[in-house]
Formats: sequence, structure tokens, C-alpha cells
Amino acid sequence: MDEHGTLTPPADDDTTLVLLKVEEAARRLRIGRTTCFSLIRTGELESVMVGGLRRVPADAPAAYVTRLRAAQRAA
Repeated sequence: MDEHGTLTPPADDDTTLVLLKVEEAARRLRIGRTTCFSLIRTGELESVMVGGLRRVPADAPAAYVTRLRAAQRAA
């Protein structure tokens, strides 16, 4: 809650974010951090390096789910 008593969303729900930490992307997907890193390693979940930091574009989790759904419909 903020100083006015209203609920404020957690930082990873901020729709103005362009890049997410891997942990934030994992929370959006409701998966563990290790699983999220595995998806990144295999290229299934897009990520970029910013300096020495691994970041996930904010639209990448939704794109991953869209591809999963399409693959399951095709199967």
C-alpha cells in the first residue's frame, strides 16, 4: 500500500518496463528461476545482454506462451 492506503502493484507488474529481470519474467510465467534460465538457454524465451546483465524483453513471456499455444493446437 502507498501513503494513501491504495494497493500498488509489485514492480514486475509495471507495464512501463521494457526489460525484465529473469526472476520477474519467471514470476510472470509462474515458473521457477531455473526453468526460466533453461528456456533462455535453449532460445525458447528471448533475452538480451545489457552490459553483463541478462534481461528479458517485457513482451517475450507473452510471445513464448503464444508459441506454446500454437504448437499445442497444431499437435
